Amino acid sequence: MAESFGIRKYGDRVLRGKGKAVEEFGPELKPLFELMERTMIAAKGVGLAAPQIGISMQIAIVNPEPEDGTKLIKMINPRVVAASHETAKTEEGCLSVPGVRGDVERPERVTVAYRDENGKERTLEAEGLLARIVQHELDHLNGVLFIDRLSFAKRSLIKAKLRNLADDGKEK
Repeated sequence: MAESFGIRKYGDRVLRGKGKAVEEFGPELKPLFELMERTMIAAKGVGLAAPQIGISMQIAIVNPEPEDGTKLIKMINPRVVAASHETAKTEEGCLSVPGVRGDVERPERVTVAYRDENGKERTLEAEGLLARIVQHELDHLNGVLFIDRLSFAKRSLIKAKLRNLADDGKEK
């Protein structure tokens, strides 16, 4: 059963759906956050969204310094409420799209409103790498993958690789 919580790959339908909003908060969410953190660390990631482990919920975790567990941010029902006009184009990859990387343009700074595991409203002011990670994970909660933000030319170059990933990633 634990195997079913591996990271879902490109081609799995759960990655293309919008996660359901969380309405109940409290200790019942703790095992999910622990599972997500263990999965993210094992995969050497810096962020993970619940759909990436097959759970269609508006939950994401981010940690730009995974070796330091104190920096882990747990977000429920997050949404960007402000973004800078200044953007940066930086290479991204994704645990759900292994072996594919590409330059993605995103706002350099964002403000995110979310709830913590107890339902308390929180706000995160993020810039640089943290802003990029947060935006990447929030995209996952809405069924958007970083490859959707690549240029047409880059998508054309990786078409065969994506086709192979899609065949491998489909739910069995």
